[in-house]
Parts: sequence; C-alpha cells; structure tokens
Amino acid sequence: QVQLVESGGGLVQAGGSLRLSCAASGRTFSIYTMGWFRRAPGKEREFVAFITWGGGSTYYADSVKGRFTISRDNAKNTVDLQMNSLKPEDTAVYYCAAARNLAGISTGAYGYWGQGTQVTVSS
Repeated sequence: QVQLVESGGGLVQAGGSLRLSCAASGRTFSIYTMGWFRRAPGKEREFVAFITWGGGSTYYADSVKGRFTISRDNAKNTVDLQMNSLKPEDTAVYYCAAARNLAGISTGAYGYWGQGTQVTVSS
C-alpha cells in the first residue's frame, strides 16, 4: 500500500502563487507515476499534471501549461506542484495520486489517492 498526504493549499488572490506538496509513504518503491488532479465545484475530477518517479518525465493539462510545474524529490518521497499566475478558475480541491505503472491523464489509471487540499483563488 501507498499512503499520500497533500499540504499547501489555501486562499490566494488571482495572479498569485501557491506550492502544493504530496508526501508518499509505505511501499513507495512500487510507484512509477505521480499525478495531480483537481475537482472544481460541480465538476468532475480532472487531470492537472503527472511526473514519472524515476525519469522525471512530465506532462501537463493545456489549462495549466506554462503556469504550473510538477517536480519530485525521490530522497524525500515528495512530489510538489508549483502554481503560478493563478486564476479564479483554478479554484478546486487538488488531489495527489500514485500509480504502479506508466499512468496517463485518466483517474482510473491511478490506484492511490490523497485526501485532497483546497485551493481557492479570489478575483
């Protein structure tokens, strides 16, 4: 099993920045892909970004490309999401997820999830 705990959410004004962090514990050696997803009020959970645990390859949703950066620290078993130039439409609960294979943008490809952290961007 893998346990994931997110932190770093909060309230920020449009144009501001936040950094989310996800700490992984348990059988972390089995992780291949780590991802960030989000769910806005009244909407389904959507993909934000993913990173491969070993090689560090990254992929972003078009809506966040150029504004968000995903990174990992294998020694600390953490994955961060640096969010810059935030917009009100970025308001959502952000979830960290892990997969034991090369997962993509589908929520169904990830077997482990954190509890989520709220990000609110005011206009």
